[in-house]
Amino acid sequence: MVVIQNIINDSNVDEDSLSKVCQDFLNENALEDSELLIRLVSPVEIQVLNKEYRDKNQVTNVLSFQSDIPDEVEESILGDVVICVDVVREEALFGNKKFGDHLTHMAVHGILHLLGHDHEDITSANKMESIEIDFLGKLGISNPYI
Repeated sequence: MVVIQNIINDSNVDEDSLSKVCQDFLNENALEDSELLIRLVSPVEIQVLNKEYRDKNQVTNVLSFQSDIPDEVEESILGDVVICVDVVREEALFGNKKFGDHLTHMAVHGILHLLGHDHEDITSANKMESIEIDFLGKLGISNPYI
């Protein structure tokens, strides 16, 4: 189950579409019963979280927080993906991308981090990007890395 928390009440976000795409991505990765929170936040909130959890005092587009529920608890909670809508909007404008497409990309990117993917080295980055490009392509979203 995907829950969208649009705490900034941004009316440009199609919450139903974003939720469906995230659920489709979970289904495709055999995580259909997992719970996922997508939290849409302001630049201030994401900067505070970035500083607190990554020791980086700056805004960013997306952060991922894996669930820390013990294995003995029989809940399948994947974690939280926190997205700064203002940063995503600016990146979309700068990159000549549709806002909704870029928001979808950031959600998928964040989910991949929850699944243990990263982009710390070229091999890991290439694998992560390949998964993103493939899934987004199925949605009619062009390669976001071009």
